[in-house]
Amino acid sequence: MIHAVPISHSEAKLFVQNFHRHNKPPQGAIFCVGASDGKSLVGVAIVGRPVARNLDDGKTLEVTRCCVVDDAPKGCCSFLYSRCWSAAKALGWSKLITYTLQSESGASLRGAGWKVVAELNANKKGWLNRPGREWQPVVGQSKFRWEAE
Repeated sequence: MIHAVPISHSEAKLFVQNFHRHNKPPQGAIFCVGASDGKSLVGVAIVGRPVARNLDDGKTLEVTRCCVVDDAPKGCCSFLYSRCWSAAKALGWSKLITYTLQSESGASLRGAGWKVVAELNANKKGWLNRPGREWQPVVGQSKFRWEAE
């Protein structure tokens, strides 16, 4: 049985640093959610302002990281996404988004009731770098943007 546990941003960042397959911990956060199996921390989700400036409208948050250990109980990611949306709504936010690589199944998001709302092409001109913001996407892959419902 999975249950939510409080977790600080620094603890969540350390968990992501130790267990995430392909991403570093994000810089900031509005809140974090931990998942426990009753014995240990098995997953975390970090929620912050949207990375894309044009989506930062004061009503939208983004799950910037969702990370679980390899042997986490089935449904742990879906549990974390659901808890993030419940917490965001309770705090007055009206939209919650996240991204997956197109090579990822998205099963945990579908299981939590999220929907794909956009497809982002990694080869789109201007997507990789902008003046003053040299940024490299994760492994240069196209992504899906998801939205909680």
